[in-house]
Formats: sequence, C-alpha cells, structure tokens
Amino acid sequence: MPAVSLRKMLNKKELPSLIHNLVYQFNIAIDVELVDGTKLISIGEQTVENRYPIEVSGEIIGWVVGEEQATILANLLSFLAKQEAEKKVLAKELLERYQEIDLFDDISTQLTTSLDTRQIAQLVLQELSQLIESSAGMILLLSPDATAFEIIAEFGVFFDHNQPEPGKGIIGNIVQSNRAELVNDVQADPRLEGQKNIAAMICVPLRAKERVLGAIAIGTAKTDSYKAEHLKLVSIFASQTAIAIDKAVLYEQSTQAALQAKAQTQKLQQALHELQLAQTKLIQSEKMSSLGQLIAGVAHEINNPVNFIYGNLKYVAEYAQDLLYLLEKYQKFLPVAPPELESELDNIDLEFIMQDLPKLLDSMKLGTSRIVEIVQSLKNFSRHDEAEMKAVNIHDGIDGTLMILHHRLKADVHRPAIEIVKDYATLPLIECYPGQLNQVFMNILANAIDALEEGIENSGVRSSSQSSIPNSQITIRTKVLDQQWVVIRIADNGPGMKEEVIRHIYDPFFTTKDIGKGTGLGMAISYQIVVDKHGGMLKCRSQPGEGTEFWIQIPLNCAFAEATEEQNYTSTSPTRTTELFHTSDTDGFIPSTAPMLKPTDLLIRHTQLIQRLSKHSPDVEGASPDQIYQMFQRHPISLRLYATLLSWFCCSNPSQIRH
Repeated sequence: MPAVSLRKMLNKKELPSLIHNLVYQFNIAIDVELVDGTKLISIGEQTVENRYPIEVSGEIIGWVVGEEQATILANLLSFLAKQEAEKKVLAKELLERYQEIDLFDDISTQLTTSLDTRQIAQLVLQELSQLIESSAGMILLLSPDATAFEIIAEFGVFFDHNQPEPGKGIIGNIVQSNRAELVNDVQADPRLEGQKNIAAMICVPLRAKERVLGAIAIGTAKTDSYKAEHLKLVSIFASQTAIAIDKAVLYEQSTQAALQAKAQTQKLQQALHELQLAQTKLIQSEKMSSLGQLIAGVAHEINNPVNFIYGNLKYVAEYAQDLLYLLEKYQKFLPVAPPELESELDNIDLEFIMQDLPKLLDSMKLGTSRIVEIVQSLKNFSRHDEAEMKAVNIHDGIDGTLMILHHRLKADVHRPAIEIVKDYATLPLIECYPGQLNQVFMNILANAIDALEEGIENSGVRSSSQSSIPNSQITIRTKVLDQQWVVIRIADNGPGMKEEVIRHIYDPFFTTKDIGKGTGLGMAISYQIVVDKHGGMLKCRSQPGEGTEFWIQIPLNCAFAEATEEQNYTSTSPTRTTELFHTSDTDGFIPSTAPMLKPTDLLIRHTQLIQRLSKHSPDVEGASPDQIYQMFQRHPISLRLYATLLSWFCCSNPSQIRH
C-alpha cells in the first residue's frame, strides 16, 4: 500500500482550488486519476491521452492526463506527495521517541514502586528483550561476601552448564572492573569462559551507592549485532534497576522486623476496632441500662400495691356477696321499709347497686390481672439483674416486648391496628442473655412498626375510613433448626428496603430516619448481641414494596457455643466467619457482616447528620458554631450522636469519653 494516499492529499482544503487556477493559466484540459484509473479531478474536455506519473520514492500513486504542460502539474503533485511522505516518516520517528520516553517513565515508576528483587529483574529483562534484539539475557546479584553470583531472572540460554563467577569469564571480569562493555565477537574475546551460546553480548554492572550489586547481561547468536546506542540503553536500564534492587534488598533485610510490626499493628487495629464497637455499645447500653433500671424500679414499686389490691379483691368480693345476701334477707323479713329508709333507698338506687357491684368487682379483678401481666412483662424485658446466662423461654421475652409496644400497635385516626401473627413452635429453654435478646426484639419490632407507619404516610392515605387503609401486619415465627439452633423470624409487610441499605443497617450511626428519631445504633447493637455475644447469626431480606424479614439464629446452648468460640479465637485468626459472606443465601437473606467504620465512613455519617439537621433548620449552612449547637440542643439525641462522631476522629481511645 502506498505511503501517501493521492485521494486524501487532494481532499485538502486549498489544493483543488490551486490546481484549478494552474490549469486555467495554462488553458488546458487535465484529468487526475488513481493508478487503477479512478478519476479524482476532471477539468475541461480531453483531446489527447498523454499520461504523466505522480511518484513518491519511485512508486507511482496516480496519473495526470493531458497535454504536455500537464507534466508541470504531475511534478507539483509528486513534490507535494514527497513532502507528505516525509511528514509521515518524521511523525513516526517522533512517536517512537515519545513511546520510548513514555516506556522509560513507566518502567522507572514500576521499578521504584516494587519491592521484590525477582519481580524487578524479570520486568527489566522483559522490556529489554522487546527493545533490543536478543536471544538470551540474565540479571545476577553478588552475594554479601562478593564470592558468588545468584541469577534472579533470565530468559533464553546464556550458558550450557557453568554459572559465571566473580573475577572469571567476560561477565566476572566486567563486574570486577566495574565498567560496562559491548562485545560484538564473544568467541574471539580472550576472557571467554563458558559463553558458547552467544556471539555478541552487552554486560553492565549494577551500581548503587558506590558499590556493585551485580550485573545485567544480554546476548544474541549474531556477531556485530550491537551498537553504542544499545550499550547506552542497557546502561540506563541498569542504573534504574540498581536503585530499585538496592531498595528491595534493604526491604528484604528488614522483612522480619516488618512482619513483627505488622502483627503488632493488626493487634492494635483489632483492639481499636473492639474499642470502637464498645463505644457504640456504651451509648446504647447506658440508655438501655437506665431504662431497664427505671422499668425494674417502677415494676417493683407497682408490684407491691397491685399485689395487695389483687390479693384482697377476692375477699372484697366475698364480703360484698355476704352483704348482698344479708340485704336480701332483710328485704325478705322486712318487705316494707320505713319512710325515712325508703327515701334513702330511692336515692342510692339499691337495685342497680346490687346488680352492678359484682360486675364492678369482676372488672376490677380483670384490670388488676392486666396490671400484673404488664408488670411481669416489664420485669421480663428489663432483666436488669440477669448479667449471666440463664435458661429462659424465648417466647416470654417476645411477648413481653410486644406488651411494652402494645400502645404503638393499637389503631389510631391514621391507620388501623397493626396485626401480630404468631407462629410459635415448641421450643426448649434456651441458654442465653435474656435481657440483651429482649433488646434485639425491641429494636427489630420497633423498626418494623416505624416502617409500617412510614409506608402508610408515604402512600398518602389519610382517609377517616380505616377500611380503605391496607392491613399492616407483623409475623413472628420460631423454630428449632438442626437440633442445634433456635430461629426467630420477624417479618413485616411494610415498604421494604433496597439492597444497598440492607448492607449498611448494621453500621454504627447509619439511619434512614429523620433527625431526632433515631441514632443508627439499634441494629449495630443487635449485631453485637446476636453475633458477638451469642455466637449466632443475624440476616435480613427485603425488596422495595415487599416488606422486610429478619432472621435471628442463636444456638440452643449459648454457653457451650461461647466456650467453643473463645477456644477457636485463641487458636486461629480472630476473623469471624460471618465476615466472609457478602452475597445473599438461597432464601434471599443477606447475612450481617462486622461493622467497622473507616474515616471516610465517619465523614459520610457527619455529612448525613448535618443534612438531616438542615431539613429542620435551613439556615445551618451559614450558622455559627454556637447557633449549630443551639440547633442540636433542640434535638438532644442528635447532639449526643454528633459528639460521639467527633470523638471517633480526635480520641485514640473513644471508650474513655463519657456520654
């Protein structure tokens, strides 16, 4: 294919008009054709068939057809084509130079960033073999005592059997002399010793900090193959290689110390991670501990008078029954009451009292029974005195939590009651931390109620007729799995969540709720309780518009599971198996992973918190620190959360900060 295209050349903006002017000056007719006869330009009517070639470097790329003066146009186009060809050659040379410079820059970058001597050596030989014709090459390192060479990279066959030695053969002498050499006839060199597979070679010592580290050598089976520019190119590679290898050798010498430091760093990171998680737990635990103590104290104070009333209602009912019986006897023996007494009997409506008093006592008994049940539920939920594992009925904890949330389940003007569907299996007593598990149930059930209420609000349903509002439902199922686990599944038919939200719900401080309505710690604490404290599993599946379901799985005997986990922790890596799962299982559940916030995550939470605050206070962007603080004062939960975020940035031991 010609180096210059006549068609492209004639498509240039000014050339066709120049040809037309020239032809009009000569007053002749011409045709410009390609070699195959395709006409590109035709001016006037041809009367002769003289053809004059358009040539570039002896190759015809077209013809000018016309009278004798047309030869001037042919020569002009040939000259322009020659210039075009020279431009292409120059552009190609410039591109090659640029690529060469770019290659050196790329190789230099790779060499200076690598800390593996063999990787560095292999990279250098690979690039050299592409730039310089060679059939063999190698890079050698001198031993610390300079008595032997070690080949760290090679290609082709440089030697048959023997390996070069310092001070012997061509390579050994070049390294000893510390001077690069180009040998175009190896077989005629008096220092030849073993290099029989190559006819020409280049060898350059590797020098770093005034000492020789080794050598780089390439060779070919053809004599007189190398020039001074090849030697210069290899020398450039050698200087870069020596610096990189020197750095890598120093790195390798300190590898053991680095490994020990790395192990220590990992321990410190693990300790910091545990402190960070403990920080989130401290916030929630403090709140739950205070709440538990308050609930337990209130339950205890209510329990005594309620038990007194409940216990005495039986006797009050008996006494009332006796008095009513006695009154009936009086009425039988004294059917006509005195006028003064008759007036009093009419005033108090004795007949109604005799009928209503037993019903009133039954209602009081039913009410006090309800109070006793509520008090028992409060005590079961708080369990503030149960720091150790206990064998409990999980269903009691769930029912107690539902009892506390009963006021949120009832119907109101905006929605009907939330229906609770229970599908309880027969479960044995479970060895667990009951108070902490109740906290998990509370977090998940409260979130389910929030989701159902949010779904109704977002649907825009505000009709006073509750029949037009879709039924809200929470389903709770329990079962025994493989005779080793107990599974509690809590599902709602709310708006659901996207997968990217599910993967962040266990992160501390992550929340989709408005400011003041959530801290983003509930699910992070739930993760710690289920996974870390009980050695269980916490999973979630959800789709927008299809509701959400949580899977809580704990061992039947958590004490045994905890002992096994501690044993495994001391003998193996501390990484938990739950951290290895990143995809959903066959049922669509996404297992939880250990939440660990990086500084970027904290910045994201910080930004989200400010954005949520700006919804309630639009002037937050231009507010002073004091004004922002006043805004937070109106939302104490967010203020506390914000202070915790800041403490994670500035405090090396966040668990020491009081909240």
